[in-house]
Amino acid sequence: MAILRIGSAQLNPVVGDLAGNRDGIVAAYAQAVAAGCDLVAFGELSITGYPPEDLVLKPGFVRDNKAIFDELAAMTGDCVAVIGFVDVGDGVHPATGRPVLYNVAAVCANGAVRGTYRKRFLPNYDVFDEERTFEPGTGDHELFSVRGVRVGVTICEDIWRSNGPVGEQARGGAQLVVNINGSPYHRGKLLEREALVQQRAREHAVPIVYVNQVGGQDELVFDGASMIVNRRGEVVSRSPQFETAFTVVDVEIADADPASLPVVTVTSGESSSDGSRPGEVLPALADEAEIYRALVLGTRDYVLKNRFTDVVIGLSGGIDSSIVAAVAVDALGADHVHGVAMPSRYSSEGSISDAYALANALGIDCRTISIEPAFSAYLTMLGESFAGRDPDLTEENLQSRCRGQTLMALSNKFGWMVLTTGNKSEMAVGYFTIYGDSVGGYAVIKDVLKTDVYAVSRYVNARAGREIIPESVLTKPPSAELRPDQRDDQSLPPYDVLDPILAMYVEQDRTASEIIALGYPEDVVRRIARLVDVNEYKRRQCPPGVRISEKAFGKDRRLPITNAYRG
Repeated sequence: MAILRIGSAQLNPVVGDLAGNRDGIVAAYAQAVAAGCDLVAFGELSITGYPPEDLVLKPGFVRDNKAIFDELAAMTGDCVAVIGFVDVGDGVHPATGRPVLYNVAAVCANGAVRGTYRKRFLPNYDVFDEERTFEPGTGDHELFSVRGVRVGVTICEDIWRSNGPVGEQARGGAQLVVNINGSPYHRGKLLEREALVQQRAREHAVPIVYVNQVGGQDELVFDGASMIVNRRGEVVSRSPQFETAFTVVDVEIADADPASLPVVTVTSGESSSDGSRPGEVLPALADEAEIYRALVLGTRDYVLKNRFTDVVIGLSGGIDSSIVAAVAVDALGADHVHGVAMPSRYSSEGSISDAYALANALGIDCRTISIEPAFSAYLTMLGESFAGRDPDLTEENLQSRCRGQTLMALSNKFGWMVLTTGNKSEMAVGYFTIYGDSVGGYAVIKDVLKTDVYAVSRYVNARAGREIIPESVLTKPPSAELRPDQRDDQSLPPYDVLDPILAMYVEQDRTASEIIALGYPEDVVRRIARLVDVNEYKRRQCPPGVRISEKAFGKDRRLPITNAYRG
């Protein structure tokens, strides 16, 4: 029985920031050396950030990424580093004429590259389309001897294949497998991911080091939760969710028969590790806490990585703008969040007082800018054209557009990013105004159904031990307040009816007929399905937002706008 000291570098890279990502790797490598690690592993494509998407189609980007990699390889010492980067293969792609590119994990030590592994299985589903840019690795595996321990290296999707590279390497003599990842978050993903890694470790009787990145990248949020699982499938280390971390674990390595795969000696001698770093298994977050942390991290990284410092939010006194403001404060700090109440002739006094109660609880500045002068001007301007026609949705949308213009004016003047406040239920059925309340830079809760908005809002109050979101906001009927005595349930089914149907139709891809067959009312299902379908064009024009489900609007769900199918 041997022991290998492993460093797991759970970093938050910025896609395209090659120099910044290099600096993060250098700092983490220094930690590994100081801790006496025999090997340290970084996340998938740790130099470019993940996913780099079509950046890798720029030859200059690929050259620059390779130059940074060469720098990193040259600075390594006795501590072995597993680093992800984009590599160029021989020849060109026969269909595109572009250079052949690979998603690579390199094994580096003592100033040299001792070997590379090309990702074998390229995900091409959900938010992934790696087949667009990369070629799969082929050929025989090789193992890397680190302090006398034979180590196999794999990348992300490779571990999800039951008869894939992990098994091939274990059967070929690997005593430890390192799997580097860019695995994004969705609800329940940690348990799914952990069960998979445990299964692979048990079925192949090999410890697995699973390193994931953390951070927000456009719609995606990476939750980290890197882990080490022993050969019996027991989790011996779990890193925190939604924050950077560097962990050091002494991993027990069982004796093994001679290898049948080629073995490259990277570092010789035996590890000096004494088993004094057994690892810590941090507890997993509960569902509402996990969602909230994902929203905070996704919002923080989108704002800051795009070089904004402050955000502005229209505070309506409703539940959606309240939770968005709470997220923004935790993401950026109260001094960087600005609230705006924008009453109209239909706004209730309670809405204004609730908006200010929220702002006071969060410690953010809030101003009131009435939209009545702009709305009245529009009515006057359009009066002749609208003569003889009763007020309808047109006048309601005008109010929303006055608010959108006001927020964008503040954004232009002060450099604040506008955070939109629409939830997934509203986004799904088109219950929002295009060029109105949908305008902005980031849609924080666009993938959170209304019933979950309430659950997460109650979590915010419970966590704080006080009312952050006023109880009156949590209990009053939702309303857009665009006409007298308006309530959401006058236009939509109650959310406890609407949301389960949306979950099936949008996230599970069931047809209306299939949902009806489960016992749901046909008139309600048909109406909801039609609203989802006909509002695809509106959703396409909305800003990105945090993905928390397995199928979010955006990269996940790509339905045609022109679409006559009604299942």
